[in-house]
Formats: sequence, C-alpha cells, structure tokens
Amino acid sequence: MKKIITFLILLFTTPAFADYTMIVPQKPGGGTSVWAQIVATEMEKYLDEKIIIKHIRGARDIPGFNKFHNELQKDNKTIMVSHGGNGVSFLNEKVDYNYADYDSVGLMNLNIIVASRKDHNPYGGGKTSFAAGSGMIPEGIAMTLLKCGSGLTTQEYIDCFKRRVNWVKGMSGGERRLAFKRGELDGTRENPAAFKKHAQPSIDKGVASLWFHHGILQPDGTHADDPNYPGYQFEELFYAANRVKPESDLYQAYKLVKSFRDGMQKALWVGKGNPNKGKLIAALQQVATNPESVKAVEKKVGKYKWLIGKDGDAHRDTLMKLITPKALSTLVKFNNEAFGIKAIYKDTLVAELRK
Repeated sequence: MKKIITFLILLFTTPAFADYTMIVPQKPGGGTSVWAQIVATEMEKYLDEKIIIKHIRGARDIPGFNKFHNELQKDNKTIMVSHGGNGVSFLNEKVDYNYADYDSVGLMNLNIIVASRKDHNPYGGGKTSFAAGSGMIPEGIAMTLLKCGSGLTTQEYIDCFKRRVNWVKGMSGGERRLAFKRGELDGTRENPAAFKKHAQPSIDKGVASLWFHHGILQPDGTHADDPNYPGYQFEELFYAANRVKPESDLYQAYKLVKSFRDGMQKALWVGKGNPNKGKLIAALQQVATNPESVKAVEKKVGKYKWLIGKDGDAHRDTLMKLITPKALSTLVKFNNEAFGIKAIYKDTLVAELRK
C-alpha cells in the first residue's frame, strides 16, 4: 500500500501532469489578456489539462517576455504569449528576448483598427488628438502620412506631425477609451476583440466611423485588406488621397513597425525542443478548425487566419526579412524626434540577418 501511495504522489506531482502556465506580459483586462483567456479556454478542451493564465506586468510589457527568455522557456509546461508592444520594443529597445530563439505554437494573423470621431477631419489641416503609447507608434506614423500627404522627407514629416497631431501622453487604456467616447480625443485604436467592445458602439451610435486599418501581413511581406473591415486599408486610403502609392522612407519605417506590432500581436511560443510542442500545436489546430471553438473565438475576435506550428515560424521569418538599416534608422529618428520615445538603433538586428 505504501508503494502505491508513493507512486500516486509521484504520478500527480511530476511536471508531466502539472498545469500549463500561459504567460501574459501585461496586467489583467488588457487586449492580450482577453485574447489569451479565450484561446486558453478553448485549448483546454483538447489538451485535457488546465492552462493557468499568469500575468507578469512591467514597463512597456517587457519584463514578462524577458523572464520567459531568461528562465521560463526551460519549463516544458510554460507557454509565452507575445503581443504587439513586444514587437515594437524588439525593434527599438534593449530587450533580452528574441523571437528566433523559440518555437511557434501558433498565432492569429491579426490587425489593428482605428476609429475617428465624425466631427474630425482625418486628412489635411487641423490637429488630431490621439493617445500616445509605444503600442500606438504605427497609428501615429500612419495618421502623419495620411494628414501630411506624399513627397516629404522624414524631417518634413516630423515637422508636420508636430503641427497636425496632438500626441496626448499619460493616458491609461480606460482613460483613452472614455476620452474618445466623450469627444476629447479625435481617434482611438483597438485590436479586433477590443474594437468590437469599445469602439464599435460609438460607430453604431453614429458619433464615430472607421478611419483606417493596417492590413494583414502576407508571406511575401505585403499586406492584404482585412475582410472584417474591407476598404479601409492604409495603403488604399493613402492612394485615394494622393493618387500615388506610399514610397517614402517613413512609409518603409511604418511598414516595418506595423508588421512587427500586428504580426506578433497574438502569438504563442515555447522554448526550442519543448517535448509538449506537438501536443500544443494539435490542440491549437482543433481550436482553429472545430466549429464550436471557431464560433467562440470569432464571436470575440472576428474572422482571422491562424498560422500554426511551422507556418508560425515562417511568419516570424518573413518579419525578420523586413528589417533593413534604412527602415530601422528612420523608425528610430521618428520615435525620438516626433514621439519623444528613447529609441535605439539596434545594428545587431541587421547583423543577424547578414549571417
């Protein structure tokens, strides 16, 4: 009997039977946290094991991903959730993590959608009040390009940004959403799940409208229109307003940062060689194809394509190829001089691609 009891204790305390931990690098209630809870709930059905959400918050959501890189990726029961802010920080800040060091379980190839108050002119003159934040960099650059037009140098775009964009710092997500509803901000942005909850009601009431979205990253590095919000892709709107395609150095910087922010917006990672990777990939495949799970996810997020396993790794590789010295240096310049963000030029990123 003693041997049986000992065996049972070992059986149910061994890591193979421990709950999975899904690391979310932000506080509860954020867009990534909401997405992770939806996906974890559905994955549990096919794993027959629990997934516990653990929030590791910190400045610009970097500490959680750094902790995964330095410690937690060695745990075979830990899943890391990356999000858009991590992608932006990877390009312009000193961080420990590197997407190339992990295996993809899968990701949702998502987008960010931007809404505008009906009484706001989203083009041309006049100032646009918009909440600042490291995750808002693609929106800030996109609205600068839309409001300032074509044919400018990076410095001219910076000067135009200062004239035409009121970059409001210090707002929390809740404050930003309330300010938009009140008309104190001219625009707001959300991921698909949060857009349905926070921005769509203002559109339904007739006080706001869609402004633009960033498009869906394709395997060749281009962006396609979002089938959930057709006709509002940035490139299409820029061409309609200027009759030329965007080709400036600032556009290349925008393309780089929006691709990393949106391409890594909701992705699941494990350490390389994790023995549970196959099981996790199989569960996520079920989430992506089982009608009940598809319905549950799409109700909250919308209809977006899953890239799972090797497809997720290929997606990461596509993103890495977008890094060029010119796009990176232009992004650093605009961050520092327009947004007031202390960005650094990481020549190691370019050097890694030359290997």
